[in-house]
Amino acid sequence: MTRACALVLFALFALAGCEQDMADQPRYDPLEPSRQFADGKSARAPVEGAVARDADLSPAPQVFPYPVTMKLLQRGQQRFDIFCSPCHGRAGDGNGMIVQRGFPAPPSYHQDALRRAPDRHFYDVITNGYGAMYSYGARVPPADRWAIVAYIRALQYSRHAPEADLPQPQRTKLEAMR
Repeated sequence: MTRACALVLFALFALAGCEQDMADQPRYDPLEPSRQFADGKSARAPVEGAVARDADLSPAPQVFPYPVTMKLLQRGQQRFDIFCSPCHGRAGDGNGMIVQRGFPAPPSYHQDALRRAPDRHFYDVITNGYGAMYSYGARVPPADRWAIVAYIRALQYSRHAPEADLPQPQRTKLEAMR
């Protein structure tokens, strides 16, 4: 029994002698100065040309890659309502619920500059973010981004459709309202 007690005491003293440095490895907080590198910084910039592990490297087409169908527009509306309408509003006028609570208003999709913007512009903004808008590249798959772009175009067209494109019964109603 005494020998067992002696072994336990020896083990306790041996463990107590271990330095805590093994558990608490030296490290630097972000942007903390360091003498380890000549420039005095603790963090290194990524090597030029480095790509994030989860980056989507597939080339995005410059023009709309799918035929615009009702199914695509419905998918775009669903995704738009989920991801875009909190800021842009359901009509795309830039007055969503977040804006009504004090967040800066995004631009209206119905302004001339965005009506003239290429489809790829909207796709890139969804992918990479712009201004106060953060990137949705990790949240919205590419096919859904294009569906949202199609729906944005439908929203724009809904307010700026040429009168000549209306069927005759709607044109007659419109003229009667004037």
